[in-house]
Amino acid sequence: MPTLERMQAHPVTPTAAASGRRPGRRGRPALDRDRIITAALELIDETGVEALSMRSLGKHLGFEAMALYRHVEGREDLLEAVVDRLMSGLELPPDPDTWQEYLKVVAHQVRGLAQQHPRAFPLVATRHPAAPWLRPPLRSLDVVEHFLSTLRAQGWSPTGAVEAYQAFSSFLLGYLLLEAANAGAPTGPSDAPLDEGQSRTGTSPAVGHDSDTDLSGYPVLRELRPHLEEDRTDAEFAAGLTSVLDRLSNLK
Repeated sequence: MPTLERMQAHPVTPTAAASGRRPGRRGRPALDRDRIITAALELIDETGVEALSMRSLGKHLGFEAMALYRHVEGREDLLEAVVDRLMSGLELPPDPDTWQEYLKVVAHQVRGLAQQHPRAFPLVATRHPAAPWLRPPLRSLDVVEHFLSTLRAQGWSPTGAVEAYQAFSSFLLGYLLLEAANAGAPTGPSDAPLDEGQSRTGTSPAVGHDSDTDLSGYPVLRELRPHLEEDRTDAEFAAGLTSVLDRLSNLK
């Protein structure tokens, strides 16, 4: 069984470039979608989401902006792809000994991602998840399926596993957005137009809308979807507030 330290906070690394690509003109590597997404994340890390445009990204890559549209459908599609890249970098532990160990590893993984990409992390909170009943930052179908199936295997009830997912996500989101803000990242909605092009819905577990969300490969999500769709925000807020007050009472 891997130790907790080995499983925590691995850096998010871009996927390897596809083999067999032909070089572009003047010795430049040819464009492809993977290279464009990698460059977009680099540009966001350097200058922030507000500075990202198809023109600035093309300049960063050494191509005209129009060349990018052969591989991405616009800024909207690009931002969705960046979020997907971030979430796919998580390395979730298989078969943990305890659920407490699992939650600690997941928390450190997501925090490591937020610390490595503080200017990009707010996108995880503000972009639309795969379905409205998913919560950032644990917002992709793959991640939530893994989370819920692990808790179920650890003996959690269906409702208990869903409530744990919701409370855990809320804790991570609030704390990590605060850290991102302290690192200088804007955490409010972008003022730049986000409707330039369409997202490629259905091509990524982190992209799409509830009406077209295909759960055929996610058996635990199919089972627990009715619980995930329940509105428990009032009860969850009250329980979270009580927990904070109990913690504070021990500090007095």
